[in-house]
Amino acid sequence: MFASQSTDEIGGIVTEIILDENDSVDWALKAFRRKVQRSGILQELRSKRYYVKPSTAKRLKQAAAQRRRLRAKRRRR
Repeated sequence: MFASQSTDEIGGIVTEIILDENDSVDWALKAFRRKVQRSGILQELRSKRYYVKPSTAKRLKQAAAQRRRLRAKRRRR
């Protein structure tokens, strides 16, 4: 039972789970899903699904920063 993340020949991220003989498939599937979730692969895939104009991307980035600032401000109180 070993989880790792490396890059392949073309620079893509490869997430892999290496099993021992006594590890269950359920455990491996759960570990793989957790690893993919933490690495952000699916989030990046969803964000690159459609073309976003640079002006729109800038606006989305500013809105996200504003939300982070407001959230941090609420936590400080």
